[in-house]
Amino acid sequence: MSSMNWIRNFAIIAHIDHGKSTLADRILEICHAIPKGKMREQFLDRMDLERERGITIKAKAVRLQYFSPGQKREFLFNLIDTPGHVDFSYEVSRSLAACEGALLLVDASQGAEAQTLAHAQVALAQGLVILPAINKIDLPAANVERVEKEIETILGSNHLPITLVSAKHGTGVEELLERIIEYIPPPQGEKTPHLKALIFDSLYDPYRGVLPFIRVVDGEIRRGMRILFFSTKREFEVLGVGVFTPEMQEVECLGPGEVGYIVCNMKNIQDSRVGDTITSADHPISQPIPGYRKAKSMVFCGFYPVDSERYEDLKEALEKLQLNDASLHFEADFSEALGFGFRCGFLGLLHMEIIQERIEREFSVEVVATAPHVVYRVLDKRGEVLEIKSPRDFPSPGEIEEAEEPYVEVKIIVPSAYLGGIMELCQGRRGTFKDMIFLEENSVLLTYELPLAEILLDFYDRLKALSRGYASLDYEFVGYRPARLVRVDIFVNRERVDGLSFISAQDNAYYRARYLVGKLKNLIPRQLFVVSIQAAIGGKIIAREDIPALRKDVLQKCYGGDITRKRKLLEKQKEGKKRMKAIGKVRIPQEAFLAVLKSEP
Repeated sequence: MSSMNWIRNFAIIAHIDHGKSTLADRILEICHAIPKGKMREQFLDRMDLERERGITIKAKAVRLQYFSPGQKREFLFNLIDTPGHVDFSYEVSRSLAACEGALLLVDASQGAEAQTLAHAQVALAQGLVILPAINKIDLPAANVERVEKEIETILGSNHLPITLVSAKHGTGVEELLERIIEYIPPPQGEKTPHLKALIFDSLYDPYRGVLPFIRVVDGEIRRGMRILFFSTKREFEVLGVGVFTPEMQEVECLGPGEVGYIVCNMKNIQDSRVGDTITSADHPISQPIPGYRKAKSMVFCGFYPVDSERYEDLKEALEKLQLNDASLHFEADFSEALGFGFRCGFLGLLHMEIIQERIEREFSVEVVATAPHVVYRVLDKRGEVLEIKSPRDFPSPGEIEEAEEPYVEVKIIVPSAYLGGIMELCQGRRGTFKDMIFLEENSVLLTYELPLAEILLDFYDRLKALSRGYASLDYEFVGYRPARLVRVDIFVNRERVDGLSFISAQDNAYYRARYLVGKLKNLIPRQLFVVSIQAAIGGKIIAREDIPALRKDVLQKCYGGDITRKRKLLEKQKEGKKRMKAIGKVRIPQEAFLAVLKSEP
């Protein structure tokens, strides 16, 4: 019997906060992967950010030895713990590409949620075996029967047996491991000189360079052999091969179906691309591994260093983050107000927020982030189609023939008691109703088509507030639709601040501008001169607020006497303020740029 028959590669997929990391902890304990003294909660979540927020941001691979009492022999498990938030769904898709099966984990009290549905569909599309499990069965609010019906709705009536577990207490976890052996197939591959391996992640090590994380499909990779990267056509010598146990541990070689990392003295970050195929330089294959899609950025914003001299440090930080987050895209940019920086593309707002925090924490580079924007398409009068990634590039109204904005299909799972408020929210954000499915008597799956720009504002916050935290959200890009769009420019002290400009639907532009100008009045610190804040479409001012000057009481020393003496002092102060206004610079705080996010009444 082939040694591959004793290997099982699987990922854990679930909605955020359904217990993936806790289940991974129990599996690590059962497989004796961590000494008891070193075990801690959320063991695979290594980042401080992950532990603070209680969410998984990066997928983690770990190799485990499991002795099966049922089969009376040892099995090799390659487990990948995946994120649950919609903004990190690309991490999930790349993890699933390295697996044959997936554990679909559902919370017994909360039931199937939007990301449960989305991850299950991705796994089914990739042809994976899905093993369902219901977690948190020990909670008083657990409703196993209801959740079983919801799983049947998602996977169909012929799904695999559902395992009931409590990851916190370890109940049912050993039964789940036995079912993984029984139902998830071993990897298919051949021991051939024609190496075929997939890069599903990477890491930068200051001493060993770039370390690609790979899943071997065919052949084997060992120290001393020369390998070829398909997309770059670069050759490297393998200096080391290792696995995650979960610490990095060197091994002799990796064979078909195995997951690990390689050391090949790769210094250039661009040489290791997620989704690339590695083959043998002496016996190359003719075609790369198919079906690995590139991440499409949904949200764009500008990152600029607070200290302009740290531009190169910011560039290096973004390059290193891009190495193990292939969904991050960036290009050099220049802003009149903020200087040199980068225009970055993200999968969503949380993704943007996490990247900004990681830059500031891990690389100690303080950044100013401009308000996020989506990519618009504009057909101008000359017949050219322009992709607008920044409000600065949006043409004036007279040059536009037709404008289009991106739309997404939004799936919201919500208790029926809050249905009216959620539908009202979607309609108010220019949404188009598509479908409504009752998953069971108290839970509804709503489908709407919405402009992506409307989700960027505080849509998720409002959704949670209206449903008291019970609604869950998932969205998918569906294409571009015609729209009447305008660019609203913001002027502070008569100077245009491109980081505060935004593109809006024409009908909402005045209300958003009015609200934003009022908000900025409270956020921008008072100066020794009057500061005007104006919003304009083209050459037309549509909203204005003035920040009053900080005043010194120059009449304090005048105890009486002629009125002309007081007038003279006031005139002198007035002249000084005029001069100061001509040369004065207004420092705009980061909160002002983020105020564009909430620019609606």
